[in-house]
Amino acid sequence: MKVRILVRLKPGVLDPQGRAVHHSLEGLGFNDVEDVRIGRMIEMEVADGTSDETLQKMCEQLLANMVIEDFAIEKLDGAPASVGEPA
Repeated sequence: MKVRILVRLKPGVLDPQGRAVHHSLEGLGFNDVEDVRIGRMIEMEVADGTSDETLQKMCEQLLANMVIEDFAIEKLDGAPASVGEPA
C-alpha cells in the first residue's frame, strides 16, 4: 500500500524558509501571495495490513517533530486519510 505523509509546521511556529520564498516571490512581482509555509512530503510503500495506529506511531516517533509540526497521512490506494494533531 502506498502512503503519503504530509508534514508541516504548526501555526505560530516561525518558518524562515517560507519567509524567504515569500520575499523572493514578491521580488519577482508576485504580489498577490499573502503567506508561504514550507513543509515536506514523505511517500512510503508499506504492507497492505499496516494499521492506521502503526502509521500514526511512525509519524509521532520519527517522521514529524511533534513539538513544532503537524502531519497528515494519506493512503494513496483510495482508503480514507488519517490526520495527526489537528491544525
